[in-house]
Amino acid sequence: MKSPRAFHRSAAWLAAGLLLALAGCNSIDKADRPTPLKAVAGSLQPQRAWSASIGGAKPKLLLGLAPATDGAHVYAAGAKGTVLALDAATGKTLWRRELKAALAGGPGTGGGLVLVGSADGDVFALDAANGKDRWHVRVNAEILSAPVVAGNVVVLRAVDGRLYGFNAADGVQRWVTEQQVPRLTLRGTSDPVAAGEFVLAGFDNGRLMAVTTGGGITAWDIALGQPHGSSELQRLIDVDAPPVVDGDEVYAVSFQGRAARLSLDSGREIWGHEISSYRGLALGPISVYVSTAEGDLVRLDRAGGGERWRQKLLAHRRLTAPVVLGDTVVVGDHLGMLHWLDADTGDFRARTKAGAPMSAAPVIAAGLVIVQTDKGTIEAWRPSKR
Repeated sequence: MKSPRAFHRSAAWLAAGLLLALAGCNSIDKADRPTPLKAVAGSLQPQRAWSASIGGAKPKLLLGLAPATDGAHVYAAGAKGTVLALDAATGKTLWRRELKAALAGGPGTGGGLVLVGSADGDVFALDAANGKDRWHVRVNAEILSAPVVAGNVVVLRAVDGRLYGFNAADGVQRWVTEQQVPRLTLRGTSDPVAAGEFVLAGFDNGRLMAVTTGGGITAWDIALGQPHGSSELQRLIDVDAPPVVDGDEVYAVSFQGRAARLSLDSGREIWGHEISSYRGLALGPISVYVSTAEGDLVRLDRAGGGERWRQKLLAHRRLTAPVVLGDTVVVGDHLGMLHWLDADTGDFRARTKAGAPMSAAPVIAAGLVIVQTDKGTIEAWRPSKR
């Protein structure tokens, strides 16, 4: 286990990178430099299937822009206002919209809509078939997460701790609820997730909340860990990663907190495992894969939460959330590399270089791993065997 001193040093470096962006110090402790990569001669030889661009230079601050898919299509948004719909199998552009907004969150998709949010609090609902305007509303806070469609309601999480519900048909606000936001937080917000009659969302105070879709009434509200330490930095305990729902189970993780398996109907904790993550987790048939704040990729047992393996050779590379494709786990990093690992053992199966650094989690569509780089390129990779 990492010592408290080393853990707090990593937390300080992380917070400096995410909170202060380019305004902080210009040097990084040698112990926190990205781990040099070793050559991989694995069983896979992934090939780039297609690529597209949504334009725009790399933003100065971390944004919540990540590709979304409905299986057949991929939707992406750029910081300068471009929203793009692509055929998932071929990369062919189906439609393209140029919005006059600095987009910062999304897209989300569902119910025939594609939804994006801006740094100024604008929420745009576009027709998923052609990109035409359906409705537009504004909230009083930056949007760094993807809105979610839950039945006839669109749910949006803003950086001020508010969770909004809007009519999916016309954008009329139906309800709002909120959680307290601490003075010091990581830059980022958890995407809300629809789950039956509930919508789940994580908050900057380390809590995960389930509210009813129709009225925004709190069904349950739990803490994913408790703050520790004497300074505000040491006591950061954000839930920035979206929860993952599978049937009647919820899996969630917090920064400087823990990963947990919960009951969907009550929020009752089935197991908890102390771990720190701000990017998130992915589910396999019998496993939970977590990208830790320190840069490890960890496999936990779904049934009991025990650790099965920990890949430490990606330390301090600011990993994206992982994604599972068959027997392979794929994760990107902030230096532009995609790492392909054996889901059972954690051994490297391949490594590929994307066009630029990555912060957004990959998605799976049409049997391809699809990533969005911080410079606005969309790339689709096919996991061909050697």
